[in-house]
Amino acid sequence: MKVFIYSELASVPPFNPDLDGETAPDAVTRFRLALQACDAIVISSPEYAHGVPGVLKNALDWVVASGELIEMPVALINTSERAVHAWESLAETLGVMSAHVLLDASITVPLGGRTLDADGIVADAAIATALRRAIDVLAAEAREGRAA
Repeated sequence: MKVFIYSELASVPPFNPDLDGETAPDAVTRFRLALQACDAIVISSPEYAHGVPGVLKNALDWVVASGELIEMPVALINTSERAVHAWESLAETLGVMSAHVLLDASITVPLGGRTLDADGIVADAAIATALRRAIDVLAAEAREGRAA
């Protein structure tokens, strides 16, 4: 399995369907191509003011009509037990986009305010086990989709 972290969301301009003609803005094209190269997606988003941060929602708006997320297996990873509104909003938005949100791969990792690096996550057996199970479910769904 290869993991790619997309780090250009901030470069995606505000959604404007008038700009989404023959040639979309370059940042939008790069975002769409990155999604097209994926067999599955993990979205881990903070909650801000009971919702999804604007930059993420904006990027998703750019791919509603172009369809990169249609039938795409998606896992939603939440890191706060109190942050439920963003998860619900993301699940709703992705459902409308016909993405395949995998409930068995969508988990809350209770960090409880701790800041853990990769080594700290691996060292925490409960977190590592939950993440491993979620990724296994997502990977199995991605393999099944490729086989179809």
